[in-house]
Amino acid sequence: MSYLLALDQGTSSSRSIVFDARGGVVALAQREFRQIFPQPGWVEHDPLEIWRTQRDTAREALARAGLEARAIAGLGIANQRETTLIWERAGGRPIHNAIVWQDRRTEPLCAQLRAAGMAAMVAERTGLVIDAYFSGTKIRWLLDHVPGARAAAQRGELAFGTIDSWLAWQLTGGRLHVTDVTNASRTMLYDVRRGCWDEELLAALDIPASLLPEVRPSSHRYGDTDAALLGAGVPIGGIAGDQQAALFGQACFEAGMAKNTYGTGCFMLMHTGGRFEPSRNGLVATAAAQPDAARQYALEGSVFIAGAVVQWLRDGLHAIERSSDVEALAASVPDAGGVMFVPAFTGLGAPYWRPEARGTITGLTRGSSVAHIARAALEAIAYQSAALLGAMQRDAGAPITELRVDGGASANDLLMQFQADLLGIPVTRPAVVETTALGAASLAGLSCGVHRDTAELARQWRADRTFVPTMDRERARTLLDDWERAVRQALAGTSG
Repeated sequence: MSYLLALDQGTSSSRSIVFDARGGVVALAQREFRQIFPQPGWVEHDPLEIWRTQRDTAREALARAGLEARAIAGLGIANQRETTLIWERAGGRPIHNAIVWQDRRTEPLCAQLRAAGMAAMVAERTGLVIDAYFSGTKIRWLLDHVPGARAAAQRGELAFGTIDSWLAWQLTGGRLHVTDVTNASRTMLYDVRRGCWDEELLAALDIPASLLPEVRPSSHRYGDTDAALLGAGVPIGGIAGDQQAALFGQACFEAGMAKNTYGTGCFMLMHTGGRFEPSRNGLVATAAAQPDAARQYALEGSVFIAGAVVQWLRDGLHAIERSSDVEALAASVPDAGGVMFVPAFTGLGAPYWRPEARGTITGLTRGSSVAHIARAALEAIAYQSAALLGAMQRDAGAPITELRVDGGASANDLLMQFQADLLGIPVTRPAVVETTALGAASLAGLSCGVHRDTAELARQWRADRTFVPTMDRERARTLLDDWERAVRQALAGTSG
């Protein structure tokens, strides 16, 4: 039994991938599910639809691989983080749609917590900033707004979970109510220093502790799936939030190693080893995937709009027909012609944390064309990522010597070269780009005996292409200064 099954439950689709023992992709299945927008700023998912699509892709991936479930040594789960749901323990019925990580409905509550002076305690204990992004205020909203929810929670009748917990519950017929340290660390309720739920934070948000799942290391024998689901019981051996799973899948096991995932947004994480220290430069400190009981940490920065700016060029501006067309359009001009695009469609994330910011395009002249705007949009992804890496290096007090990249936009050679030029360090794309799923599979492989240790996993990691910086450093610094000037213009006149 040398095969591993990864469930990669993302924001817009559920995917399942079968890997062999060397990390090669054997088979893949994917299904999209609905995005629900009850009102502006609100984003929800149907938990039962998530479960059905994830279960069905698991079955489909096994069928495409020509494997029966008994050939799978272990199952790993990687999931969209912070997305919050509560269900009835008795029958597993969700009491409401899941509130997605992108949802901003709890910003007024976050403002109250900040005004009450809780920001320092939250940062010191959880490593996070107070923001609607994280799960804690979403739980509070559900308890306050779903009729009867608070009373049922106080009676111990309800269970909270991020998507990993929901899948583990469903996979085991309600036997497991668990999560791992990485997902727990994204709730704004978990003390990452002590490795436990924090009673003061629970009290501040009026959340009963009985709602919460049991927290385990990311690589752990959680339990077996119900045999009827896949044809045989499969050990659940790994769980991690998607970005920590990608850090693990990129073999970033040592302090100072960093990866950036270019998806709808960008998520940059740098491993900091066993050292936890709140960021002083607008990042969050968070748990890294734990292959054993030893605590591991990372610094993280989130860019809210990355690949989504290409979607806007396609669907909003109608500048391109397909997202893949953006590289050719951007490459049709030698540079952005002085145009700067700050894609703050939903505010600015790290290291700025300005939710009130809105998108701006500056530097337009009569000579500006749609190609210049496309190039500026693509370059904005790299500028935002460079701001994250700069903040990480200031927090770490040491240079980062390589950035490992993954995600859809990492296939864009023009963007990756510009990223290397801005950073002044090599940018490396791996041979296996399914790093999130690979990380979950590798965590399961460690607990189930397919892999010996992280050293073996590090030897298996292979690069596809490395982009080496060619731009003069003075030119790069000038461009980064221009970017920061454009950000200040985007913030001018805002209420923050």
